[in-house]
Amino acid sequence: ILKETLSKRGVRVITGLGKYFRHIDKNRNGFLSQADFKEALKVFHLEIPEGDFESLWLILDDSKSDKVDYGEFTHAVFGEMNEYRKAFVRKVSFAYMKLDFNKTGSVSMVDIRKCYCAK
Repeated sequence: ILKETLSKRGVRVITGLGKYFRHIDKNRNGFLSQADFKEALKVFHLEIPEGDFESLWLILDDSKSDKVDYGEFTHAVFGEMNEYRKAFVRKVSFAYMKLDFNKTGSVSMVDIRKCYCAK
């Protein structure tokens, strides 16, 4: 049910969920509790019946740790990336590393101007 809903609403919902997950991950460990995950689904209007939610949680929490990380969630919904997407992610990651001189995790316009000429 969740996969069908997400496929209809697309990438915006997934990226929004990712941002929301990072926002509510107060201790920055990359994991969400069952309650946090359920709340995130409600915020994005992805409510599913309780029985289906329990089944989803069992799939996502295959390590039985009572927590799920965002990577496990996206892998469960979208599956493994194909080779084209993997190559694209590697290229983007390489370009980003070149732009992020200070390794801060963000790139300023000043840093972009140092590497890019629009002439």
